[in-house]
Amino acid sequence: MNRRKLLKKLAQGDLRNVAFADMVSLITGFGFTLKRTRGSHHIFAHPDLPEMINLQNVGGETKPYQIRQFLRLIEKYNIALEDAE
Repeated sequence: MNRRKLLKKLAQGDLRNVAFADMVSLITGFGFTLKRTRGSHHIFAHPDLPEMINLQNVGGETKPYQIRQFLRLIEKYNIALEDAE
């Protein structure tokens, strides 16, 4: 899914049935990189932020509460989506 379309969908509160691969694409579009994986937990860090993002791949989807945490983090630090797809 297109990153901007996904972000718009999430901003409208539609947090269910989000493919894990789409969420990883969105997170990397905001400048986060995968730092480590332990089991189903994927930890992403941003070079300019002290906080990290934890995502779990559960049946190919991302947990809604983790999507909410990500949305709060980008709003808190006013991070913009990079243009490259």
